[in-house]
Amino acid sequence: MSSKTMVQSMNEALYSMMAEDDDIILLGEDIGRDGGVFRVTDGLQAKYGENRVIDTPLNELGIVGMAIGMAMYGLKPIAEIQFQDFIFPAFDQIVNQMAKIRYRTGNQFQVPMVIRTPYGGGVKGGLYHSQSGESYFVHTAGLRVVTPSNPYDAKGLLVSSVRSGDPVIFLEPKRLYRSIKMEVPDSLYQIELGKARLLKEGRSISVITYGSMVPIVENVISKNNIDADILDLRTLLPMDLDAILKSVKKTGRVIIVHEAPRTLGLGAEISALISERAIEYLLSPIMRVTGPDIPFPYVNEEIYIPDEKRILAAINSVINY
Repeated sequence: MSSKTMVQSMNEALYSMMAEDDDIILLGEDIGRDGGVFRVTDGLQAKYGENRVIDTPLNELGIVGMAIGMAMYGLKPIAEIQFQDFIFPAFDQIVNQMAKIRYRTGNQFQVPMVIRTPYGGGVKGGLYHSQSGESYFVHTAGLRVVTPSNPYDAKGLLVSSVRSGDPVIFLEPKRLYRSIKMEVPDSLYQIELGKARLLKEGRSISVITYGSMVPIVENVISKNNIDADILDLRTLLPMDLDAILKSVKKTGRVIIVHEAPRTLGLGAEISALISERAIEYLLSPIMRVTGPDIPFPYVNEEIYIPDEKRILAAINSVINY
């Protein structure tokens, strides 16, 4: 057990899993010699060689296509897309091949692969390096969509994603890569996919969130001594509906916080699920705190990313309804 950042915990997970399983192959742009833009794969090519940690051309379609072929052959590729914003050239491969091959072939072929990619703002990346596109993938049957909010979860969820045997989109909040350190076991461990984490228990309101918004929500609740449930979804597809409903039925009040745009964001789906299954428990309308429906700005990121002031205002509005 030692104190690690998210980058360190994921690097350690990849190092250990590759030592255990020769079928694990890494591929992506600049992941080998340079260790990736954010250094998640630093040192792995030196340890495992160019045949297992592959520096690819700048071609996302090719990266994902090659990984799908490897997975169908029996390998366990982990593909890195340098920024989630660059994933769209490979969108057809993800939606029509990666997600559907098992169903299309009647389970004769499987696609045990993971696509890792940093997403979201907070690093002054502008509109082409800061998007939160999780809803595109949550909308696609056949995928698992996972996003950690801290170093401990990052390692455990990544191990579970690689070992799941399913196609997984692993979204890494780049703002949290080095901003949080915590105690993380040195050995490999798993966190069950599809299970949310209840960070804090309360009775006045349920705050449902994930990824980079989790520490911001925690700060708001702690600083203002709010009697709240904080639910970190961890896995966006499949979503832990049981945990959501259990919390909502207890508190009767809900806000949903995510960085992605408001329209058709995950908050809309969560709101609909709660309305369908627990509307009789609600004491006030459900409120969403999200990014606006605009391109991510180059400057003044604070006008886009939900902050403590906006979250606190929503909590007070719902509690005092």
